[in-house]
Formats: sequence, C-alpha cells, structure tokens
Amino acid sequence: MPKKEIYIHPEMIVIDTITRYRETEKVFKKFDKNAGVCICWEALFDTIQVVSEKFNLELESLLSELTIAIDSQR
Repeated sequence: MPKKEIYIHPEMIVIDTITRYRETEKVFKKFDKNAGVCICWEALFDTIQVVSEKFNLELESLLSELTIAIDSQR
C-alpha cells in the first residue's frame, strides 16, 4: 500500500493540524518555551505562518519538526 502523502504547510491552522496529526501537539508544546506562551492556548485558531511571525519562531524549523513528528508515527 502506498504511503499516504503528508502535507504540512504554513497556511494550516494549528487546531486543524493537531486534529489531523495528534503527534504534532508535542511539537507545538516544544516551541512554547521559545514563544513564551502556550501556542495551543494563545494561537489555536492561527495559521502556522502567523504563529511563527507572532512569536518570532523560525518557520522552516517549525514545519520541519512537525513533518518529522508525523513521519515518526507512520
């Protein structure tokens, strides 16, 4: 059976990302320290792009870690 394609992109909403890929919640929690807030509380309805801009997080790093988290569960 072919591997299901995983698409994590900057326009994804945090809550949609976590709902679709539960393992990504740990990544957002990991980035809480750098953000200085709980991302899942403060930015649940923002896009990943907005989260990176709002909390001065490296977008590519965040996207990469989200993808790695998903890949590790497959």
